[in-house]
Amino acid sequence: MSRMPSAIQLHKVSKILTLEYGPGERFHLPAEFLRVHSPSAEVQGHGKPILQFGKLGVGLIKVEPAGQYALKLTFDDGHDSGLFTWEYLEQLAQRQQQLWQDYLTELKAAGKSRDPSEQVVRLML
Repeated sequence: MSRMPSAIQLHKVSKILTLEYGPGERFHLPAEFLRVHSPSAEVQGHGKPILQFGKLGVGLIKVEPAGQYALKLTFDDGHDSGLFTWEYLEQLAQRQQQLWQDYLTELKAAGKSRDPSEQVVRLML
């Protein structure tokens, strides 16, 4: 059974979404982490997730409820199509460290960067 956070705070300057579930149960999710793990079709693809890169520095500009079951997050790169259900947000919060490490490993393996101004170009000479 998924739990709805008892408190949700958007920290625009530090680009962090804080979810609180109870005393001592507080999670700080960076906007970049949420953006690369968006549940949208654009990110999740149809069966195979599409690796997001160049999202370092992305921020959240709006957080709004989607019914009683989810949050709609609007990112400053224009992405706003993913609905983050309470269950999905709780999974992201609890598995944040492992998911982030897996993401960094995938980026490296694909020769991609978190930095949007850094593109890996291979020259054939």
